[in-house]
Amino acid sequence: MRRLLKVGIRGLAILLVLALAAGIWKREEIARLMAVNTLFEADRIVANFSNMNRAFLNAPVPRGTGPVSPLPQGQVAVLPPDVEDWIVSRAVTALVVLKDGQIVHESYHLGTAPEDRRISWSVAKSYLSALLGTLVADGTIPDLDAPVTRYAPTLVGSAYDGATIRNVLQMASGVDFDEDYLDYDSDINRMGREIALGGTLDGFTAGITARARGPGSGWQYVSMDTHVIGMVIRGATGQDIPTLLSERIIAPLGLEAEPYYLTDGQGVAFVLGGLNLTTRDYARFGQMIAQDGVWQGNRILPEGWVAESTAPSAPTALGAIGYGYQWWVPVGAEPGQFMARGIYGQYLYIDQQRGVVIATNGADRGFREPGVDEANVAIFRSIAENL
Repeated sequence: MRRLLKVGIRGLAILLVLALAAGIWKREEIARLMAVNTLFEADRIVANFSNMNRAFLNAPVPRGTGPVSPLPQGQVAVLPPDVEDWIVSRAVTALVVLKDGQIVHESYHLGTAPEDRRISWSVAKSYLSALLGTLVADGTIPDLDAPVTRYAPTLVGSAYDGATIRNVLQMASGVDFDEDYLDYDSDINRMGREIALGGTLDGFTAGITARARGPGSGWQYVSMDTHVIGMVIRGATGQDIPTLLSERIIAPLGLEAEPYYLTDGQGVAFVLGGLNLTTRDYARFGQMIAQDGVWQGNRILPEGWVAESTAPSAPTALGAIGYGYQWWVPVGAEPGQFMARGIYGQYLYIDQQRGVVIATNGADRGFREPGVDEANVAIFRSIAENL
């Protein structure tokens, strides 16, 4: 009996040593998983959204060696009176408003600062759309109606087999995917946990097999569609997204701070929502878009791409919000009104006719409540109309 007890104790000790060794070996992965599971908690969300590089793998998007481009201070605007209440109720962390390329309002809230590089969430999708436009123009990806498997052959046999580049640009891939960020067991949250533990975005995407409808036959917001765009771009160019985005978009903009992408375990950029910039630098990108792809007198995007990509061309339901190539078009929008939008209150709202660009970041845990998005758009319209 005593011998069995000694053997049992020895075995338990070995198990404890192995468990400790595994804990040390997987310390970073466990820390990232804990970060994912606590990312949106009320007492952490604001700091987390300004410091994503502390908890997650990431890669720089080189800003280049050029000078910081000017973003002049204009006459300070008097914003509509309900904006102050909106900032509080929607947990806005930063608000930068440009009128004709000049800053007319800039404010930071909930303890954040101008130099914070804030997580874009799905605002990043619109950056990838802009990058794709440069590759279409130079002939690298000449046909948006080509199948995605032409450039991303690992998707053969997946739910994306048969979808075109245009389909995924318009969120019309037909893939069945649960995008509910508030459901722990949703596909999007399952993806987040898998990546936190060192999985790969490419592998996760290739493993999606469920299809809700045929490609192009209907619209459903599926963030993995954006990752497929990234796979197409990488396959067509042989380059990673941070390098390409730097060369073609970021460096020409002359940003204040070097952006970074969150990445998976293989260093592949989280293009569907992992870009981090200062709010002023989001505004610079928005102003370039508002100017039809021209910045400081230099054309960054091909002529016509902004109009094409922001047109509500996706097969959304009649009377519902419109969608283009990774850009949103609000219900009742006038020509030249469109936006990039990310969860928890990230927006880049553009009104070309009025010369207004609004960049806002937030930590709004109630962003999915009915009417919140519509109320946010109403605030943006009110600001633009009163400048």
